[in-house]
Amino acid sequence: MNKRVLLAKRPEGLPDESTWKLEEQPIPVIGEGEALIQTEYISIDPAMRGWIKDTKSYLPPVQVGDVMRAGSVGKVIESNNPNMKVGDYSAGLGGVHQYVATDGKGWIQVDPNRAPLPKYLSVLGLTGRTAYFGLLEIGQPKEGETVLVSGAAGAVGSTVGQIAKIKGCHVVGIAGGKEKCDYIVNELGFDGAIDYKSEDIRTRLKELCPNGIDIYYDNVGGEILDIALTQINRKARIVICGAISQYNKKHKGPDNYYSLLVNRARMEGFVVIDYAKDYQTAHRQMGKWLMEGKLKSKEFIVEGIENFHEAFLRLFSGEKLGKLVLKVA
Repeated sequence: MNKRVLLAKRPEGLPDESTWKLEEQPIPVIGEGEALIQTEYISIDPAMRGWIKDTKSYLPPVQVGDVMRAGSVGKVIESNNPNMKVGDYSAGLGGVHQYVATDGKGWIQVDPNRAPLPKYLSVLGLTGRTAYFGLLEIGQPKEGETVLVSGAAGAVGSTVGQIAKIKGCHVVGIAGGKEKCDYIVNELGFDGAIDYKSEDIRTRLKELCPNGIDIYYDNVGGEILDIALTQINRKARIVICGAISQYNKKHKGPDNYYSLLVNRARMEGFVVIDYAKDYQTAHRQMGKWLMEGKLKSKEFIVEGIENFHEAFLRLFSGEKLGKLVLKVA
């Protein structure tokens, strides 16, 4: 049998257990040109909250009754597809299933001998590419500039900060709690950290970014974005990657947006799929930095497809460090 998680209803506010339904169906029978993948790991991402809203977005919303959308990685166990051989491992938007039939479009082959499979959902997957393109294409860092990152101990933020250090920048991260702040400074090499749970962000920004902020990579939105705008430099770049503080309530725009005019600054959002044609370039570079020890990643793994909802809630409680992954097989 194939366990899978369906969207049962559209939530209001923070999704509760009734938002999803766990069901069992027979394992899919593959057709011509298809392969059957046994899922081993599923990516748990903040974007999931947006995918279950019935609003216009960069992807169509998950429909009520459909399998929950998710990135995944697994092993090919049957195949009628010449490009997907039995025993290969592939990563793609497989959804929250134990088994998924696919024609292979949008899937990429990965090698578990080069890196553990969860890393193909984090630093070597869409998460890593989100950090890579958001910082390098939108932020355009220059050596000596100051980069501020929110959600800095998370999967994207932690990678952004490390790439900024590789590019010769002064990097400060905002995270929640001493453990996370110690992690980004002591293990990942950030120049400073602000604990938004116990420190005054405005005061600490002035201390740690005495020359102002040239790039702000925003993963949280809300009040922290508003505060960061008061410290930006002329021609600053604000990269809008996410707004996790706003996902379960009505969105509120920044009060200090006028700072963009005063400082001739730019605020730009992006979606990583816009850079699909350059994924292989990013993958090669990220893999090289990983092999050289310039880039590190941590994966927080929750076991069992039946624990999908528990894992999802960790995105908003902050009860995880690094990339959140659900282990299936």
